[in-house]
Amino acid sequence: MKIINLTDDSDIYTSNAYFLLGDWKAVDDVNALIDVGRDPSIIDKIKELDTGVGKKRVDRVVLTHAHYDHAALLPIVKAEFAPEVYSFHPFDGVSHALRDGQTLKLADTWFEVIHTPSHTSDSICLYCAEEGALFSGDASLIITATDASYQENFVGSLERIARRDIRAIYPGHGSPIIHGAKRLIYKSLDNVRKSKIAKTLTDSRWPE
Repeated sequence: MKIINLTDDSDIYTSNAYFLLGDWKAVDDVNALIDVGRDPSIIDKIKELDTGVGKKRVDRVVLTHAHYDHAALLPIVKAEFAPEVYSFHPFDGVSHALRDGQTLKLADTWFEVIHTPSHTSDSICLYCAEEGALFSGDASLIITATDASYQENFVGSLERIARRDIRAIYPGHGSPIIHGAKRLIYKSLDNVRKSKIAKTLTDSRWPE
């Protein structure tokens, strides 16, 4: 799988927009965008790429959540390339609603959808076991605080992520984490668990 961040040199505020291609650009590969961002320059970049002979340039778009910096360019992408669009919560322009645990082919491999309600209620991560890659959107995966509170379903999602063989994290903003990704997630889970315990102790010692 080839991963191209189409917005890594953007001069406007936008999320990362990851373009995924199969290594051999085979006919049955699924050319895909994970988030579209809001920088129109990605349209020309996609048109300039070798995306395979006899194939749509963009087969699928998957949105990690619906915030404008991740999804604003969707109408233009749809007008140019007519892809199928996937999101956890359907909204205008989305073709398919995703569900937690669903598998989806992107590029030349398969991804697991992991619902991670934290940043937003519709936030998801996309995990590729073959590559050990996690596309995390804006999900809170690097957590250093031990005095916060977290939704129980997010903690469960983080526990599931920690059980995966993650070798690289591709976030919605910033550079990929390609060294020590698994260790960072374990540390985040430890901090979340400490937060839950600390809150319980505080509530029991000093009831309102």
